[in-house]
Amino acid sequence: MVPSHNKYFMSNSPLHIAIIPDGNRRWAKALSLMPWDGHQKAVDNFQTLTEWCENDVRVGVLTVWCFSTENWKRDPKEIRKLMHMLEDYLQKERSTFMKHNTRFLHSGRKDRIPASLKQLIADVEKETAHCDSFTLHLAVDYGGKDEILRAINKTKDSKEAQDSKEICETTIQNHLDQPSLPEIDLIIRTSGEHRTSNFFLWQSTYAEWDFIDKRFPDFTVKDLQSSVDSFAVRTRRFGG
Repeated sequence: MVPSHNKYFMSNSPLHIAIIPDGNRRWAKALSLMPWDGHQKAVDNFQTLTEWCENDVRVGVLTVWCFSTENWKRDPKEIRKLMHMLEDYLQKERSTFMKHNTRFLHSGRKDRIPASLKQLIADVEKETAHCDSFTLHLAVDYGGKDEILRAINKTKDSKEAQDSKEICETTIQNHLDQPSLPEIDLIIRTSGEHRTSNFFLWQSTYAEWDFIDKRFPDFTVKDLQSSVDSFAVRTRRFGG
């Protein structure tokens, strides 16, 4: 149920919520399971959370960090398993995105992920480009510094750079992976970690943070709703 203070949201744009789903491997280890068992449980959990966001009028965009630029340091077998899970998830959910009028977007590098996943991402982005009820935004092979560096490099040949002696904020914004997305309002990080870890540095300038002790496989819809409800009563001054 949407709480009574929903009027706060109705007078503003729908929220952009982001989740850093930490603790999947630790969850699996605690149960004597393999690391990818924790990732699979996280994918299943993520589907439930996405459905809640799609049905809550307060939420317009959900961003989830699936794989960072630093995660390539992990066991190659674990990486292969995770990439396969992401591909399997997109294949299974692409028809659901259309049914729910959900747009799918990706941020991150595309030159290092499996070719089949890269093509699938492009296909689903194209298929759902017209959808406008909700946006699901997955960060795969993503790092905040990497995105900003790539954006700056893209500006070198841009008309804006050629017409001006300086690169302005708008020029960089226009060359981010998904420049049409609004800035992030609320970031939720699970598993008790209290750091930002190179997560959407540009887009999270004024984001509110909620650090949750639960590992992501144990993070529930009730927990997500509690975070959104708590956000509703915060006063955001944006430096004012």
